[in-house]
Amino acid sequence: MSNARPAAIRYLFALVVGGLVAIGSCVSYAWNTEDNPVTGESQRVAMSTDEEVALGRAEAPKLAAQFGGLDPDAAAQAAVDGIGGLLVRRLQDATDGDLPFEFDFHLLDDRGTANAFALPGGQIFVTEGLYRLLRDEQELAGVLGHEIGHVVHRHASERLAVERRNAGYRAAAETVTGDGRLTGLATMMSSLAYGREQEIEADAWSVTLLSDAGYNPRAMLRVIDTLERAARGAGGPEFLSTHPASDSRREAIVEAIDALEADTK
Repeated sequence: MSNARPAAIRYLFALVVGGLVAIGSCVSYAWNTEDNPVTGESQRVAMSTDEEVALGRAEAPKLAAQFGGLDPDAAAQAAVDGIGGLLVRRLQDATDGDLPFEFDFHLLDDRGTANAFALPGGQIFVTEGLYRLLRDEQELAGVLGHEIGHVVHRHASERLAVERRNAGYRAAAETVTGDGRLTGLATMMSSLAYGREQEIEADAWSVTLLSDAGYNPRAMLRVIDTLERAARGAGGPEFLSTHPASDSRREAIVEAIDALEADTK
């Protein structure tokens, strides 16, 4: 009995501390809510738009270096700049010029990787490996529009906010049980699903941007076909991936196109 009481007290103390950590993480996550200046939606984010722009600019040279630096093909870079610039101008028109992001487009000198990605605030990258697979400017516009969608929806800042909250939950679980592995697994699976939702959102949103810029958004379906061939079936099950399965992306794009066409009739 003499040993049981101190153990119970220690457990109760750990439970209280763990609870406070979990509550603090939840409150902090809920408190950092902002209205997106472009989409108007309410979002839980970890940074201001100014911080996103500054972070993206600071990290862009480091990221480029990881992929062999910038591509020396001036004509290809000019094509990326031209299409990206057109999409941004249409976005500026749609927001009456009130666009808090600063977009730059970079073609990377990496022929062995077929990929495109965006840093917070507007730094967008396309590898030469992907660029050479795209058949026309419609498909390139589809790639860039998708990445612009990630920036506009502030997906990186949303993801960071979720990761900070989940880190708090893991710390709370470790405080109470001494083992955060189970909570870590649960939060990891939650984060993967969250990433898939962001990919679908970027696809669906970019349909309107591409249409406004005079491109056929159905080119995005051809891009997915290209990426699927490039992956050579190595994607694995959708629920274990940060990217949705190709069929899920196609379905979301077609639904967005159908909705856009219905609105314009």
